[in-house]
Amino acid sequence: MNVETIIKELNLKVRSASDKLNNNVTGGYTGDLLSDVIANSHEGDIWITRQVHQNIVAVASLKEHAGIILTNSCEPTGETLEKANQEKIPVMISDLPAFELTGKIYNLLVK
Repeated sequence: MNVETIIKELNLKVRSASDKLNNNVTGGYTGDLLSDVIANSHEGDIWITRQVHQNIVAVASLKEHAGIILTNSCEPTGETLEKANQEKIPVMISDLPAFELTGKIYNLLVK
């Protein structure tokens, strides 16, 4: 499954790197503690978080995530978007809380 399919299925809003929506999603990780995400997420994961600062892009780039989804309609900072476009990391917005969004993405991935 790719990022674009998740966007369409869950009505996400794309905020950066719209040319990278074909990134393959092989799993997911939900978390707000950056050190936890670094230690436990994997390449190809879609990362679900409420964090909006530019450090999320550094973590996603380091771990080679497929993209980042911000929950609860949180908007990334301008610096975050600038960095995400430079690093080619799609950042998307969901109106859903993390728990509900995680469940929906899990169900999409196990079909």
